[in-house]
Amino acid sequence: MPVSATAKREMRVTVRRTLRNKSIRTACKTNITKAEKLIFSGDSDQTRKAVIVAITTLDKAASKGVIPANNAARRKSRLMHKLNKLQAG
Repeated sequence: MPVSATAKREMRVTVRRTLRNKSIRTACKTNITKAEKLIFSGDSDQTRKAVIVAITTLDKAASKGVIPANNAARRKSRLMHKLNKLQAG
């Protein structure tokens, strides 16, 4: 447990940030999973919308600093690769 006042304050801040970031991370994972399920099911119209939503949430998370920018770019790239593979096949 923290001893100094500064350490106690920093711990409170960390808890607040963790709670805020957790909801954003969860939304990203949920939207990516939904998009991947639709990609593998083969429904083209809904899939494109779900991928756009997933990419938007990844961009928002990266802009807020919840995940690194390269992490978001990598996830978007992998998602688009799967979508393009579906449309080509």
